[in-house]
Amino acid sequence: MKLRPTDNHSVRSFLRRVLLLGISLMVVAGLWAPAAHAQPVEPLAITEQPLQPTLPAPTGHHRIGVVQLHLVDETRPDPWVPAQTVRELMVSLWYPAQRTHCYPLAPWLPPAAWSRFEQDNGIPPGVLQVPLTHGAAGAPVDRDRDGRPVVLYSPGFGSNRDSGTVLVEELVSRGYIVVTIDHTHDANAVEFPDGRVETFAIPQVTDEIIEQAVAVRVADTRFVLEALTELNAGTNPDAEHRRLPSGLRGALRMSSVAMFGHSLGGATAAAAMLEDQRINSGVNLDGSLVGPVVNAGLDRPFLLVANSSQGRDADETWAKFWANQRGWRLNLELTGSAHNSFTDFQALVPQTAGVLGLPPDAVQQLIGTIDPHRSITNQRAYLIAFFNTHLRHRDGHLLDRPSPQFPEMQFIP
Repeated sequence: MKLRPTDNHSVRSFLRRVLLLGISLMVVAGLWAPAAHAQPVEPLAITEQPLQPTLPAPTGHHRIGVVQLHLVDETRPDPWVPAQTVRELMVSLWYPAQRTHCYPLAPWLPPAAWSRFEQDNGIPPGVLQVPLTHGAAGAPVDRDRDGRPVVLYSPGFGSNRDSGTVLVEELVSRGYIVVTIDHTHDANAVEFPDGRVETFAIPQVTDEIIEQAVAVRVADTRFVLEALTELNAGTNPDAEHRRLPSGLRGALRMSSVAMFGHSLGGATAAAAMLEDQRINSGVNLDGSLVGPVVNAGLDRPFLLVANSSQGRDADETWAKFWANQRGWRLNLELTGSAHNSFTDFQALVPQTAGVLGLPPDAVQQLIGTIDPHRSITNQRAYLIAFFNTHLRHRDGHLLDRPSPQFPEMQFIP
C-alpha cells in the first residue's frame, strides 16, 4: 500500500484505506491507527533480553551530530487544534560533527514518544528497546568554509520525522546538513521539551482535508526555513533557548537548499517548491502529488521514485506533473520495493518481525521482496547523486542512464 492512488478511486477512499492499514510510523507492528480508531491487540510475551533493532551505518566519512529544536510560529494558530493559539513544531538538525566522543547517541524516538509507540501497539515494556541513531547529540559542528548545503525532510502522513533516519544519516555523512520536520498533529506523536506528547488530531480524511494537510506542511516548511535563516545568522530560534552545538552560526549554506520526503512528504516537497523559490530541487519518494503543482509543474529539478508495484501510468498526478514539469526531471522505480521500503522500516521490520509476530506475507506487503541491504544501497546512491548534481554541481553521471552497479533501479522514460 502507498499514499499514491493506483486507480480511479478518490483521494478520500484511498486515504481511508491507508489509515485502516496503518501506513504510518506505527507500521512497524502493523497495528497502528490513530487513537480514536485504535483496536485491541494481542499482548506480546516479555522476553528476558529486549530486542534492540539497529540502523545500518552510513557510508560517508563525516561523523554525525544532531540537535532538536522547538520552534513556535506565533503568526498562526494550530490548524488542527484551534485551542492552541500558536503553531509549534519539533525539528531535528543533523550535521557533520567535528568529534563525537563523550556525546550520547540520540535515540530513534525520544522517551515519551517511544512509550507512546509501545502503548499504541500493545507492546509491553521490555520487549523492544528503542534503536539508537548514529547522531551524537549536541556534538560540535564540523564547519565548511562556504557553509554546507541544506536538505529538508518531510515524512509521510501520520509519520514522524525520525522515519527517514537511514537516508538522512547517509546525506549527513556525505557533508550535507539535513533538517527533519515533525508536522504536529499530522504526525502520530511529537514529544516536546516539557515531556508533552502531541498526537494525531486530523479529522476524518477527505480530499479537502488532505489538501489542507499539504498546505499546512508547506507553511511549516517555510517557517522552518525562516528559523534556519535566523539560526545561521547567530540567533537561537529554540523556544526554550537551549544550548546549541558550537559552530552552527554560518554553517548552513542557505543559498543551496533542497527538499525530499516520503509519501505525503514527497507531495509536500513538490508543493513547497512551487510556493518557495528558496528550495532549488526536490525528491518525491513514492507519494501522490497534491494541489496546484500537479498542473503547474516546476522550473527546477525534481526526482520521482516509485515502488515496483506502481508506475507513473497508474498515478494521474504523476502523469500530469511529468507532462507539465519544465525543469530537469527523472522518474526511477525500485524493483521489488513496497511503499514503506523508502523509510527506516526497510531496515527495522526484518529485525522485529519475529518478536512482533509479523508473518512473511505481512512483511512482504510492508517492505516488498527486495533485499533490504540492496534497497537501502540503491536509495542512498541515487539520493546522493541527485543532491550532488543539483546542490553541489558535481555530476557523477549516475543519473544519466541505468547502471549495472544498481540493476534494481529502473529508469522510466
